[in-house]
Amino acid sequence: MSAVASKPMAEAAKPDAPTAITLIEAITQALAWELRHDDSVVVLGEDVGVNGGVFRATAGLQQQFGADRVLDTPLDETTIAGLTVGMAAMGMKPVAEAQFDGFMYPMVDHIICHAARFRYRTRGRLTCPMVLRVPWGGGIRAPEHHSEANESIFTNVPGLRVVMPSSPARAYGLLLAAIREPDPVIYFEPKRIYRQYKEVVADDGEALPLDVCYVLRDGTDVTLVSWGAQVKEALEAADVLAGEGISAEVIDVATLKPLDFATIAESVARTGRCVIVHEAPKTAGFGAEIAARLAEESMFDLVAPVERVTGFDTHIPLFRLEMKYLPSVDKIVAAAKRAMAAG
Repeated sequence: MSAVASKPMAEAAKPDAPTAITLIEAITQALAWELRHDDSVVVLGEDVGVNGGVFRATAGLQQQFGADRVLDTPLDETTIAGLTVGMAAMGMKPVAEAQFDGFMYPMVDHIICHAARFRYRTRGRLTCPMVLRVPWGGGIRAPEHHSEANESIFTNVPGLRVVMPSSPARAYGLLLAAIREPDPVIYFEPKRIYRQYKEVVADDGEALPLDVCYVLRDGTDVTLVSWGAQVKEALEAADVLAGEGISAEVIDVATLKPLDFATIAESVARTGRCVIVHEAPKTAGFGAEIAARLAEESMFDLVAPVERVTGFDTHIPLFRLEMKYLPSVDKIVAAAKRAMAAG
């Protein structure tokens, strides 16, 4: 036998440690994971390939996965929506991008009349596993059609899921879940916080559950309910209220449709008060649905009227008044104090 000692086997490569990334980077990371692990996933939209998207959410993906998996389309939202529905009907998992929220409207016919009805129309024999990614909301000093908060239009449509993350970690996990979901998902991305802060996100392919609200902070005096970019203001308002002896529970709705109302109701049963925060116009905004459910199902738990802190019933103003239009920490704090004073 040879007297030469054998060399130890090389250690298996270890995955990189999780790093702090922005919300937009978390979206890129989730898309790359699914493209890498599921050959049926394709990404399509205006400028998503060569240029990596107007917000750079798809930067580098075409170079990595090829032009057959990351497709540049014509500047035609109606065609993008039709292609997406057709691909999904044929068993693919398309992830389309609407460049801005206000560009969704030409897509509505395909989304509402076809994507949302496949399961119903075929009595469950066909589904439509597509995701429409939509940069959403105000706060970036963009012109008209670039700052819409139009989520309530789609929460009214049977057959659609409506999802909106509020942090890098939830953006990653919820997008993975949306792509794996067999029914169509409208995935709104709050562009005001695309690069506002970073969070450690493990690129491990672990999806977060859809159809649940996330309790981000426990409290006993008032429940703050929000989604998207406004969750950050709600958390900051909770800090201000804590300094004044008011304990606020903060809930991120995350999936607006279907709504996990049970989590909101359980919180209001503890606190007796609720402040709903969203940047869409007040009239018929999704906050009105939550307030109505509270009136129907939780009236005897409430000790004060439900407060809503919202945008105004106007188009978002350009440009100097834009931040005045959006709910602020001060407005949320004032609403919580009104609720406290009322009961």
